Amino acid sequence: MVWRNPRLKWAAIGFHAVLIIYALIVMFPLLTMLLGSVKSTRDLFVNPFGWPEQFVWANYVRAWTEANFAIYFKNSLYVTVVSTTSIIFASSMAAFVLARIKFKANAWVHGLFIAGLVVPSRLAIIPLFLLVRDLGLMNKHLALILIYTGGAMPFAIFLLTTFFRQVPNELAEAATVEGAGTWTIYWRIMLPLVRPALATVAIFEALHAWNDFFFPLVFLRSNKLMTVPVGLSVFFGEYATDWSTLFAALTISILPVIVLFIFMSRQFIAGLTQGAVK
Repeated sequence: MVWRNPRLKWAAIGFHAVLIIYALIVMFPLLTMLLGSVKSTRDLFVNPFGWPEQFVWANYVRAWTEANFAIYFKNSLYVTVVSTTSIIFASSMAAFVLARIKFKANAWVHGLFIAGLVVPSRLAIIPLFLLVRDLGLMNKHLALILIYTGGAMPFAIFLLTTFFRQVPNELAEAATVEGAGTWTIYWRIMLPLVRPALATVAIFEALHAWNDFFFPLVFLRSNKLMTVPVGLSVFFGEYATDWSTLFAALTISILPVIVLFIFMSRQFIAGLTQGAVK
């Protein structure tokens, strides 16, 4: 690229240099974790930031089997998948109604959902605890799924309503003329056109459900039901910590997040080029 203005050239170079430095700063903890996961405990303390003297792959085996990390991983995967799926379907249907169907209480209901953005769900921990206890959902994954779904609805509806309103009315009118019902318009026409918003909601809420430590700690009692964030705490002993196994478990725990981000990012980019009115 030929730069006619030297100032723009040096500004672009400086901007890219800042981005490269920031990327290196962000990648440094991840690289340290990856190297620490294949070191022995002695090597980790002697040379914490250097290359391993010997690759100890047994750390992953020990984390997956002896530390029951496979159980925590399965529990987190179940809660995250079910919660994210529930959030997408429930919020998309509610947003479609609020954006495309006019009724008297439309503005009031939409404002009620938006008001949920103001109050964090953790501030309602006492009412939530009493409600979960009275419903008999203590020490059950269903309690987490319902809390994550309800807590994510305000943000998801706010985002999806905006996207649904940007879809041209001509598409729905043409489908109605062809005999399509409300469900067909929602499922086969509107929903594919808001895939960028769906990908955004899925990424945000899946990360929240996967990384949440607070609610599983409060509502789960059995060790067999614990999720990954709470399960990682078992690696911290009272007098000693198995850091190598902990780093191996942390490495395993971030893999689904990376895969999800890559997959949904591609969906997001692909969705941006679709939905144009012919």
